Amino acid sequence: MAPADEARITGQLGLRERKKRQTRVALSQAAIRLCVLNGWADVTIEQIAAEANVSVRTFRNYFASKAEAIAASHLERMLRIADDLLARPVGEPLWDSLLHAVLGQFVPQDNSAPQNERWREGVRLMLAEPALAGEIVKANAAAQQELAKAVAQCTGTDAERDVYPKLVAAVVAAGSAVAVEHSLRADEAAPLGAVLSQVFEQLAAGLPVP
Repeated sequence: MAPADEARITGQLGLRERKKRQTRVALSQAAIRLCVLNGWADVTIEQIAAEANVSVRTFRNYFASKAEAIAASHLERMLRIADDLLARPVGEPLWDSLLHAVLGQFVPQDNSAPQNERWREGVRLMLAEPALAGEIVKANAAAQQELAKAVAQCTGTDAERDVYPKLVAAVVAAGSAVAVEHSLRADEAAPLGAVLSQVFEQLAAGLPVP
């Protein structure tokens, strides 16, 4: 195969994968939006597909259930955190890089995400759904594996043989989850960015880079 032909095919595959990823994200975000605003029990796969402007068949090509669709957003966000971590300046302290990467994905810079009490209550109810718990666990396992690879690359460790990158990835996932839960359940609205900063400050003090 000529180099030009190989490059063209590689480009097509890359574009196809990006479009598939965009469709996954659109379906996942539609599922979250509808379930938060309308309640878990009142949302169907048909409604999610319509909200994302795709067919039900397309939905089923990507996800087996609305729980799996919602959990996909968690995996996607953690994948972006891993990408952002690798893009941070060389020599920046690891926990500073992680905080920047996490804040960039958890705290919208354009303030476009709904933050009113109705939205917060809807998120709390959605996250309490038993059907979602198992899918979140699976998505989190995959997310930690990818984040561990990025941490290993940043710290010169091995994601397969060394404990440190796996430990950091697990702690980042757990710390982020704690911050989200605290922000959602606080008696007074607690800005997620401030809670995340507090969490990562404490993590950095107890997990020095080897």
